[in-house]
Amino acid sequence: MIIFVVENYSMISYPNAKINIGLDILSKRDDGYHNISSVFFPVMSLTDILEIKKSNDFIFTSSGKKIDNNNICVKAFNLFKKEFDISNVKIHLHKRIPICAGLGGGSSDASFTLKMLNDLFNLNLTNEQLKFYALMIGADCPFFIENKPMLVEGVGEKLKNIKLNLDAYDIKVYSSDIKVSTVEAYSLIKSFNNSNLSYNIKKPINTWQENIFNNFEEPIFQLYPKLKEKKRKIIEDGALYCSMSGTGSSIYAIYKK
Repeated sequence: MIIFVVENYSMISYPNAKINIGLDILSKRDDGYHNISSVFFPVMSLTDILEIKKSNDFIFTSSGKKIDNNNICVKAFNLFKKEFDISNVKIHLHKRIPICAGLGGGSSDASFTLKMLNDLFNLNLTNEQLKFYALMIGADCPFFIENKPMLVEGVGEKLKNIKLNLDAYDIKVYSSDIKVSTVEAYSLIKSFNNSNLSYNIKKPINTWQENIFNNFEEPIFQLYPKLKEKKRKIIEDGALYCSMSGTGSSIYAIYKK
């Protein structure tokens, strides 16, 4: 994570998006959550801007895309305030990552908030400790502590390092005005699937389209046919691999540079 420190103990960072390369819904747990298998890949070209500085009073402001003032960054601050009795801060979030789009923007903002507070107040927490607290905020949050390609399992808390270098490729994200909530997406899942993602991700990229799938695509595409048409057109136009990310509605494509 790159953090810029400016005067008066102010820090600025750039929480990035992620894409899901494959997303298998394996089973539903007794607690209502679902076990998944997915490869999370950070997209550094698509970021929010997050500034935190010490303040006499707690203040949260935002600009860019409209968000709720009870933002996930506020939840992250409140968690550390309770755990470590840190002093107040002013947080400003400039929101650029599309919301409810399957790109993990909110989870990224929360995890970057934890990492910045850790540095700002010299808490000296390790990444493992930060991931423990990140999971309290959201299932996708621990990934953004490490922020590198990972095979993600469980509800999102089981992270395994994978070797996946896409430097020779361009990743383009196509956003949509369609907003799909996580609750809505999971309610559409009627069956489960295991495509052996951990094996298929090691194959050449030109085989991924026939072997790596997002289980949310079929039900979401039935509700929003224009997303299915968008994916079809992107593949026709020469993408090596194209998929919906997460629960949607963003679609991304991987091209050879």
